[in-house]
Amino acid sequence: MSNEVREVTLDDASEQLVVMEIANESYGVNIGAVNTIIRMQEVTAIPRTPDFVEGVINLRGSIIPVIDLRKRFGLPVGEVTKASRIVVVDASSQMLGMVVDAVVETLRLPQNAIEPPSPVVSTVDSAYVRGVGKHDNRLVILLDLDKVLSSREFDTLGKIEKRAKKEAEEPAAQAA
Repeated sequence: MSNEVREVTLDDASEQLVVMEIANESYGVNIGAVNTIIRMQEVTAIPRTPDFVEGVINLRGSIIPVIDLRKRFGLPVGEVTKASRIVVVDASSQMLGMVVDAVVETLRLPQNAIEPPSPVVSTVDSAYVRGVGKHDNRLVILLDLDKVLSSREFDTLGKIEKRAKKEAEEPAAQAA
């Protein structure tokens, strides 16, 4: 798949997305929520965290919690490959890294190509699905980043981030 932005006429209401692959399915997030996309790097594990929390990374001096979307969505754990990425997003006013199998493309998806999630698949556990987009004979599951985690889980990530920052500052303070 190409890494190009597909344009539509300005008269069409559309949404610009970053499309990611997770377990051979396409997931899309609004491009405005994406801070950066980085290659997989070492993630520092934090003890006593939920299973889907991989740990934290230091991104340009900021401690960012990282979650594995495969684990979060209850999918089988996958191999880290050269295509694996960490997509850093703003979710519920918090920077969050999401491990994905690959970032496939960016595209503009017309609003008329987006349908709400089917009631059959809409449950509390899938509240993060805000719609399904149809594009080039394939479906793109659109994620609501503010609902990928519950408010309690976002609070937990905030505490993890604070704990990691404190631990990172302690050796520096002891060395001084």
